[in-house]
Formats: sequence, C-alpha cells, structure tokens
Amino acid sequence: MNVFYYADSSALVKRHIPEIGSAWIEQEFDAAAGNRVITAKLTVIEVLSAMNRRQREASISATEYAKFSSDFLAFVQSDYRISELTDAILPEAQRLLEIYPLRAGDAIQLASALLANAQLQTANLPALIFLASSTPSLTANSKGLQTDDPQNH
Repeated sequence: MNVFYYADSSALVKRHIPEIGSAWIEQEFDAAAGNRVITAKLTVIEVLSAMNRRQREASISATEYAKFSSDFLAFVQSDYRISELTDAILPEAQRLLEIYPLRAGDAIQLASALLANAQLQTANLPALIFLASSTPSLTANSKGLQTDDPQNH
C-alpha cells in the first residue's frame, strides 16, 4: 500500500544530509517504495536555509553544500508534490497560531498538511502521515493527523 507523507523541513533535510533518521527517510522515500511525499513550497527555502546554516557552522563543506542542495532541488522538481501557499492556507495558519505556540513557518507547514490531508480524504485516499522532528508533530497529532518522527527510526 502506498503511503502519503507530509514532510516538513526538519524531516526532509534528513534525505539530503546524513543524520539520525536519514536511513529510514531514504527507505521510505525511495521511488521503489511507491510512497508519495508532499511538502509546502516554504519547505524548499527552509531546507536550503538549514543547509546554508550548516555550511556557515562548518558542519558541511562548500562542496558538500553544493552537492546536497543540487540533489535536493532535483528531488523538488521530480519527486516531491509541492503544496502552494494558497488563500485557504492563510486563515488555517492564523487559526493554528491563535491556538498553539507555533512559529509562522510551522503554522504554514501544519496548515498545508491539514489541507492536503483533507484533499486526500475527499479523494478516498489514505490519510497522510505528518513527518517532523520538532514540536509541530505534537500539534499535528492533536489535530488528528497521524505523525512520525524520523529520529525514532
């Protein structure tokens, strides 16, 4: 059975920079597994930001940054379903911010996941699994989304 994953940047970066949880992400996101990855357009900037931060902090080299960012952008074009920042996401993100102690980016990620999940359910497809290695996964769980933290694998 194919699984729909919504990956926030904390989860998605693990596919492109080796760290705890990377092997599991690679296995789950492998094309042969048939699973689908959904993420927000915002995630593209967040992942590139994380990669740049690691280069500035010297945990990856300039050469590694060039390889990791190039690989990531290729996957954005070919493998990831990118959720646009639409008018429907904005009020949902605002509502989440008013209820939960989220950062703006986390609210957009969660709102995007909730809307993507609603679209899957309307199409009689399986509910998505929200992947995050951060606090938003707890909020997502409280909103009824199934969650997983790649760092647990």
